Amino acid sequence: MNSNDPKFWELKPQRSVKFGEAALSIEDICDIASGKANALLTADSEVVHRINSGAEFVENLLADEGAIYGVTTGYGDSCTVPVPEDLVHELPYHLMRFHGCGLGSYLSPDLGLAVLATRLNSLAQGYSGVRLKLLEQLVLLINHKLIPLIPEEGSVGASGDLTPLSYVAAALVGERRAYYQGDIAEMADILKNLGLSPIDLKPKEGLAIMNGTAVMTAIACTAFQRAKYLAKLCSRITAMATVVLQGNEYHFDEKLFSVKPHPGQNQVAQWIREDLHVEEAPRNSSRLQDRYSIRCAPHVIGVLVDSLPWMRQFIEIELNSANDNPIIDGEGEHVLHGGHFYGGHIAFVMDGMKNAVANLADLLDRQMALMMDEKFNHGLPANLSGSTSRRANINHGFKAVQIGVSAWTAEALKNTMPASVFSRSTECHNQDKVSMGTIAARDCLRVIQLTEQVAAALLVAVTQGIELRKRNNDISNEQIAGGIKTTQMQVFENFEFLEEDRSLEDTLRNVVSRIQLQGFDL
Repeated sequence: MNSNDPKFWELKPQRSVKFGEAALSIEDICDIASGKANALLTADSEVVHRINSGAEFVENLLADEGAIYGVTTGYGDSCTVPVPEDLVHELPYHLMRFHGCGLGSYLSPDLGLAVLATRLNSLAQGYSGVRLKLLEQLVLLINHKLIPLIPEEGSVGASGDLTPLSYVAAALVGERRAYYQGDIAEMADILKNLGLSPIDLKPKEGLAIMNGTAVMTAIACTAFQRAKYLAKLCSRITAMATVVLQGNEYHFDEKLFSVKPHPGQNQVAQWIREDLHVEEAPRNSSRLQDRYSIRCAPHVIGVLVDSLPWMRQFIEIELNSANDNPIIDGEGEHVLHGGHFYGGHIAFVMDGMKNAVANLADLLDRQMALMMDEKFNHGLPANLSGSTSRRANINHGFKAVQIGVSAWTAEALKNTMPASVFSRSTECHNQDKVSMGTIAARDCLRVIQLTEQVAAALLVAVTQGIELRKRNNDISNEQIAGGIKTTQMQVFENFEFLEEDRSLEDTLRNVVSRIQLQGFDL
């Protein structure tokens, strides 16, 4: 459910996601983000022992005056600066507070929940030196939908999502602001009103919360789910556009695609072929070859579909990893310094995904252009206008919608510039090679949003086009059976046939929302 919907705050979870045992999936994180699931911390004795051992090991090292990065030293380039023993317990609060400088828009409540769940899962691996109590506090925030207000901007995606995750650390100790029940309030006030208490941060815990890839990975989980649905939706739209344009259904022939056996590409061709009922419906086109935006649609959409398996692998390995620094092996009594906070894999996925998704927007934009233009739409009125006789001269149908589609597509294409190649040396050249994973993830989500808007416009346009064909007796009932008919009827729940010009903004917004809720049966 979209977190802009007031019902989001009242939605009762349908299941529990258990943290600390089996590996979690993208769907687990998305179910928590949408309010369909709550969080449950494992009671497995081995996992609990590993978590407790890490926290105890840090405490023992501290008592023995052992040097631990970020516990008895400063952070980053300041790792050679010793912290006086009497100030060690203040250090995590300073880390959390000086990183409170994020700017830009705030992550939506559902993305905030995804961040909490993603960070909880990493810490629950038991290699971060945090107490069970801290994990329990994260569970409490998730299950009460007490969601920190997290600014989108300020992370370079290595040394982790330090600045945005500082807002998670702040929420745990009752500082800064949070979403709750659809409002924004001070976290301290929310906790007090609920009769809940903040926690105190132990020396390693501020660093453990903040020094990881949870923000970019949480966004990647959401992006993956939406991109996967878009691939299927664009296949349905292509089938509908083929009907509108009286295209050649045999461009999607099974034998044709068997000789170029990319699995995802073949899957897309199968989806379109099934929607068009090629075996039952008579050929309705005398053209040997349609334009590329119809004929090559499986080859465009198939790139995304074929990429989803390796994208899932990258995202889910990151999701189920310990990705802070240093790693604490409490059972083996090792402090392991490294760079697991580096978000290179997520950056690569997000840069690749936004490219593949933007190509979907470009494909649909070209299909829209064919349907709108009398030179290419094979007998339909200009701009898919439903007006007739004298009134046709003052009605303009989908003319402005096409302009909007062009604008959204252009912006999506502009945002495909890979963020990961724009590494910047920062923090006194300690962080001299960074992933830019969070920027890549935010760009990807923006490209997906724009492509969903394009898809919404196309859904309305192809629904109008099919209705025009019906009114002209150009198509039979068999050609609008099954999935095509279902989708057309679902669009008509938010759209009335366009005969006289009217504002379509509310219609488009409703269809976009339905897409994001995955509310069209595909």
